Amino acid sequence: MKWTNMNNASEQDQEVLDNVLKELILDHIHDMIFIMKVEEGPAFRYLYINESAKKYTSIQQADMGRLLEEVVSSEMAAIIQDKYNKLVQMGESITYQDTFFLKNGTQVVNESILTPIKNGRGRVEYVVSITRDITTSIAEKKKLLKTKERYKSIIEHNLDAIFILDEQGSIKEFNGAACQLTGYLEEDLVNMKIYDLFHSQNKKTLTSSLRQTLMGVPSVINHSLLLDVKGEEKITQLKMVPIIVDEKYDGCYIIVKDMTKHHEQNEMIHYMALHDHLTGIWNRKALDDHIPLIIHNMEEKGMELSLLYLDLDRFKFVNDTLGFKGGDRFLKRITQRLITLTNEECLLYRQGGDEFIFLLKNSSFEETQTMAKEILSQFIKPFAIEDQEYYISPSIGISRYPADGYDSNALIQKAAQALFEVKEKGRAHYRFYQTHMKSSFPNYIIMESHLRKAIEKGELYIHYQPQVNLSSGTIDSFEALIRWNNGKFGFVSPAQFIPLAEETGLIHQIGEWVLEQVCLQLQAWRNKGYRSVRVAINISPKQFLEEKLADTISYYLTTYNIPSSCIEIEITEGAMQDTQQTLKMLKKLKHLGVYISVDDFGTGYSSLHYLKRFPIDILKIDQSFVKEIGMNQKDSAITTTIIHLAHSLGLEVIAEGVEREGQVDFLREANCQKAQGYFFSKPICPQEIEEQRFVFM
Repeated sequence: MKWTNMNNASEQDQEVLDNVLKELILDHIHDMIFIMKVEEGPAFRYLYINESAKKYTSIQQADMGRLLEEVVSSEMAAIIQDKYNKLVQMGESITYQDTFFLKNGTQVVNESILTPIKNGRGRVEYVVSITRDITTSIAEKKKLLKTKERYKSIIEHNLDAIFILDEQGSIKEFNGAACQLTGYLEEDLVNMKIYDLFHSQNKKTLTSSLRQTLMGVPSVINHSLLLDVKGEEKITQLKMVPIIVDEKYDGCYIIVKDMTKHHEQNEMIHYMALHDHLTGIWNRKALDDHIPLIIHNMEEKGMELSLLYLDLDRFKFVNDTLGFKGGDRFLKRITQRLITLTNEECLLYRQGGDEFIFLLKNSSFEETQTMAKEILSQFIKPFAIEDQEYYISPSIGISRYPADGYDSNALIQKAAQALFEVKEKGRAHYRFYQTHMKSSFPNYIIMESHLRKAIEKGELYIHYQPQVNLSSGTIDSFEALIRWNNGKFGFVSPAQFIPLAEETGLIHQIGEWVLEQVCLQLQAWRNKGYRSVRVAINISPKQFLEEKLADTISYYLTTYNIPSSCIEIEITEGAMQDTQQTLKMLKKLKHLGVYISVDDFGTGYSSLHYLKRFPIDILKIDQSFVKEIGMNQKDSAITTTIIHLAHSLGLEVIAEGVEREGQVDFLREANCQKAQGYFFSKPICPQEIEEQRFVFM
């Protein structure tokens, strides 16, 4: 068989040339080559295989001249025979793929090309089969297809809008999110200029970033206003990425993220950070932020600034009466009145709790005085809460820039010192800061630190105020009153440190200490052979809410072997706002056998309601009514009514704050069982009680 046709070559030269071509090309090519002789039948006989075919199949040189079915398995022979038969019938080349496994288990995919060689009569005389291993090629195609699908998913399923732009900024492609963000239909977006989607104020920045990206440098625009199809603005973030094809820049991707909700949330967070959550006015952080800016403007213009520190007088009693939710409603009503005084030159802040601060820009001393009086006038009319009128007054301390300080801390501290002076000398007024005030103003942060160590340092102690039986003049009960003598501050009034203890949570520790000390004292008196007395212990609203209160009382009664009838638990009306919780706790206390009294009776508005439902033993008439007995007809009538009401309910009555003999006579005539106050005795220490033999006779 001749492989080439050379008219001038001898037969010997032709044979040499055929052998060289066979050795150089056929034997060394990586593809497997099979040459089959087509015989009658048709049958197919092996004439030639190259080295690659010998390497990757079981067919060897010795098989040349043998028929197909004599060389390979019958199953494989049938498959190959079928392909060869089609080739002979069609007389045209056939390409097909097949898969098989090597001895090591590796899967191989082959692609075979069958080519017919015909004689002069057009009959297929030989079949040339070239088989190529395309396993790697198929794997690469699959990998490429997978990469394309991933890329497509990134684009199509991205929640952010993605546009593909050409060098002129025209939109060529985009994903579904782009239509959702802009509201435009697909046909509207195609070839639209990207600039048409954004506010005109962003065009300069957009053009610059696009130019930078087309030069191969990615860029970001963090804040850009997109206009949707309805003309509504959306705050967006843009990221631009260059498209590189064959190492040339071919447009860019622009990823548009809708930041509108995020921006609104940040705005809300920023608002909440600078505004009081209860009243909605500026808070302390806003005050700290504003003062430096205002002072800077004041310096440039040579103007003055006034800071008015306002604190509500006796607001604790509002919370005790109305509960904390009622107190919050009260603060809102107060804020509504204070807001009416504000304008661009007068700013209002809530310092915290029941404290407010006014900043007066460009305000003279006289103008500040006028403002302080206007603030006080806002409290002349009562506040209506749940159909009940309440009166409250503010105290105001004032500092001035630049006279009293150059920053917020200094100005607030000086105003607070002036406020303390007002509280000490009558309340319901205002004072400007003066230098001498420094020494009289307690540092509450330092005071808290000292209060935390007061128990271990032995600075706290208890005095007892006798409660006198008005019919017999005997004493069989006392009220325990805590006192604090501090090394730095000296004697600190309970009106000053008890609210601090409640605010800081120290009231729980201090309250338990008082309970134990009373039990210790009662034990000491019992050990001396004195007859039993009853001691009233004040329980704060926060203590009263403790679920373990009854267990704590029971523990100390058991530990010191004290009869439960020797302990009276004294609570305020403010502690009983939650009817269900109050009833549950009072039942636990009554189960212990202790007495329960209500302090400051008559100052609240829900008294009759809880008298009917709660297991109460004693009512204590508030000293504000007792004070005006004999001088104020209404107070006298109220006191008499409370005593008669208590008697009809089987309750004992104790009057507080008795200081005059006329008060004693009135109470005795009204059949009030007991009274306490400076007329009989101030609160005294246990040793004085024993020395004066108030009891134990």
